[in-house]
Amino acid sequence: MSHRAISRAISTGEMQHPQPFKRRSRRLYAFFCALGLILALLGAQVPLQVGFAFDLPRNQALYVPMSDGTKIALDLWLPADLKPDARIPTVMRMTRYWRSFGLVDLPMESDPNYGDARRWNEAGYALVIVDGRGSGASFGTRPHPWSEREIEDYAEIVEWIARQPWSNGKVGSFGISYEGNATELLAARHPEPLKAIAVQFNNFDPYTQLAFPGGVFNEWFVRQWSDGNQVLDANDRSFICVIQKLTGESCEAAKAVVTGVKPVDEDADGELLKAAIAERRENLNVYEAAKDITYRDDPFGDRGDTLVDFSPYHFREEISKSGIPIFARASWFDAGTARGALSRFFTYDNPQTVTIGAWNHGGNFDSNPYNPPRHSVDPPFSEQLDELMAFFDAYLQDDAETTPPPSEIRYYTVGADEWKRSTVWPPEGVAMRSWYLAPDGGLSPEAPTGDRAADPYAVDFAATTGTDNRWHTQAGGKDVVYGDRADADRHLLTYTSPPLTEDVEITGDPAITLYLSSTATDGAFYAYLEDVDEGDRVTYLSEGQLRALHRQISSETPPYRIFGPYHSFEREAGMPLKPGEVTKVSFSLFPISVLLKKGHRLRVAIAGHDADTFARYPTSGHPTLTIRRDRRYASKIELPVRGF
Repeated sequence: MSHRAISRAISTGEMQHPQPFKRRSRRLYAFFCALGLILALLGAQVPLQVGFAFDLPRNQALYVPMSDGTKIALDLWLPADLKPDARIPTVMRMTRYWRSFGLVDLPMESDPNYGDARRWNEAGYALVIVDGRGSGASFGTRPHPWSEREIEDYAEIVEWIARQPWSNGKVGSFGISYEGNATELLAARHPEPLKAIAVQFNNFDPYTQLAFPGGVFNEWFVRQWSDGNQVLDANDRSFICVIQKLTGESCEAAKAVVTGVKPVDEDADGELLKAAIAERRENLNVYEAAKDITYRDDPFGDRGDTLVDFSPYHFREEISKSGIPIFARASWFDAGTARGALSRFFTYDNPQTVTIGAWNHGGNFDSNPYNPPRHSVDPPFSEQLDELMAFFDAYLQDDAETTPPPSEIRYYTVGADEWKRSTVWPPEGVAMRSWYLAPDGGLSPEAPTGDRAADPYAVDFAATTGTDNRWHTQAGGKDVVYGDRADADRHLLTYTSPPLTEDVEITGDPAITLYLSSTATDGAFYAYLEDVDEGDRVTYLSEGQLRALHRQISSETPPYRIFGPYHSFEREAGMPLKPGEVTKVSFSLFPISVLLKKGHRLRVAIAGHDADTFARYPTSGHPTLTIRRDRRYASKIELPVRGF
């Protein structure tokens, strides 16, 4: 099968090609996205651009030695018309998902970064893309993600960039997901040439916002991420066939043109790449390490480091002191990225521009639950890139005429389809209102007055939010589509309000308080906020979860700004359940901004498991929960409501 035939097979559906790859050809932020992208590019027939105004190649693949002698691989893209006396700014992206691919007999324009590089170069920037230590073509090992030495490498590369003859001494760093965390941690090092950063869809607190939300192990994601990275670290090009489900001639054709990770230019015989790959046999198996974690302060791997040690919030003082301006983008429906963006905004002193929309992980899909799938993105992805570039223009260009943006939160209200702005959270005019669990599956603004009212719920371990939820989008950026939750809710314990007598806006962080007992000593409690329309269609809005072991509310000062009950998730706060004993469980749901229409009904759905995403608690048995809803034990949800 020819290169052109491979591309045609993808476009006609003969090969599986998830939609994110088609819409997002310029973004290589994850293993899964990169896979489809490179195959699509194999059929491109672009005339090779020749000529270069400076005595430098248009694109270089280099090893840059670090202070400890380790060679780090990077790609450098320079403008085609760069003049010898020109001094231009640089934007840098650091990845652990291969900075690019090794291609056989294909022109430079077939490089998957070519489109992104051309966009930046034409705007007057150099683009540098780095393979993180112990990944891609770089040497070294990875004791855990974002190790201290890995981040130090990036700081050294920033200094290296500033010394180049084409550099104006100003560098900006940007990235999505893992790359966003690398960028934020780089700011804590504050190399002098680093003037601005953009962190997009990353995890400010990886424990509570992705790997262990509410202390509940996000087993599906961690396993997928770990397994994918191991395949990449082995430079196993057969992954193309496995993930794309290619066999026979199609598989062999793909492997014939994709050699694996892109080697550096000096590595003509591939021996340097072989040596680099041999070193990473010592890389940490993330999934195996994560399985041993229960508490935030548990060690992650053999060195004694914890998840706290490489969480961005842990470096809040250093990042604030740097004063580096921050551009942040997140989504209401992408893991806990919106919560992280809000916490960061009110924790750091840096100038910050925060945008929170209704997107998937990466922002190339509209994930507004009221819109049909494949709905156009607001704003279009090209405009999102324009916003990112305008941000860097204000801080990196020597002749910048752009006024740096003010620190503010720009957020999208689903249901109203409106963009709004605020400098406080929740926004002005929003107040918390309580809705109480009521008889016959009701939800009422009136507190209960009766005695000993309760609802039993035998935990249904088949209950699920599906495989297109806010957690699965983190593994490759596919769309977030919950669909009609009416059938799913039949597996849950639900409480539904009467029809609303007027439109109601909810903007902020809902919080739920449950008084309950269990027949087990451990468990996970899930609460879903939903909208039920006149036709009984159920629309997912937000969720929260908490492992019973972590239910103690801390009186200590949180390490960063939080919204709602504060749980430390530390070992000393662990509290097993006492079977049959009523206990109070309070936790926040992820933030949301939504307008519920008159005639719709609010719903709170309670679950004890999410089968396609999270680990099971307890690991065996069939516990029953009893939810109390009387005047002594008034279970309720508090909603941040505007004008109601």
